[in-house]
Order: sequence, then structure tokens, then C-alpha cells
Amino acid sequence: MKPRRIKIYFDGGCRPNPGAMEIAVVVGGVAFIDRAVGTGSSMDAEWLALTAALRAAQGRGLVDFVLLGDAAAVVAQANGAVAARGGAAAHLAAFRALVGGGAPPRIRHVKRTQNLAGIALARR
Repeated sequence: MKPRRIKIYFDGGCRPNPGAMEIAVVVGGVAFIDRAVGTGSSMDAEWLALTAALRAAQGRGLVDFVLLGDAAAVVAQANGAVAARGGAAAHLAAFRALVGGGAPPRIRHVKRTQNLAGIALARR
């Protein structure tokens, strides 16, 4: 029997925008929330959440995983479907450096209502 691909959800936000950022990552049904990641835009927060999700996968030694987020622009930029400009380009470079020479991770867009990390941020 083939093992299941691990789903890792990520979400970031800030209030106001720009403002104080917060991120959440959900792995195996457990939410990891950081409400003190600095000041920036909602896009900055989404990138930081994606990077935190990748670090969570790497820290657990996961090989078969998918990163799931509701920020369509960040998902498209991380997958190379859309050019990353300005601050997003710096976030993309940091993300790619974290990936290193290995295969790029799977990153998929999900609806906001399906994003467990977003739900966790909203509840706390």
C-alpha cells in the first residue's frame, strides 16, 4: 500500500494591511501559529507562511508532501507560473534557497474555506 502524501496548509495575514503580520501552518491536524513575524503586507505574510510550511516539512524529514495555501498569487509565483516582482522576488529567492538543489515542492491553491491554516488563524 502506497503511503499518503502529507498535506501541509499555510496562511498568513496582517491587520491592518500593511501592519503586524501573523502566520499559521497546519501539519497532521496540528496548528502552529506565530503572531509576531514582523510588519509587512498580507503578501509578505503569505510568503512567510509558505516558507514556514516548507521548513516544517523539511524539519520532519518529509519527502512526499504538498503545500496548500489560499493566496493564488503566491502559489502561482512559487510555482513559476507568474513572475515575482518587487518584494515577492526577494521572498521567492529565499524560498528557492531553502529548497536548494532538490526537486521543487508541490504547491497547490485551495479555497479559503478549505485552508486549515486560515481557519486556525481566524479562530485564535
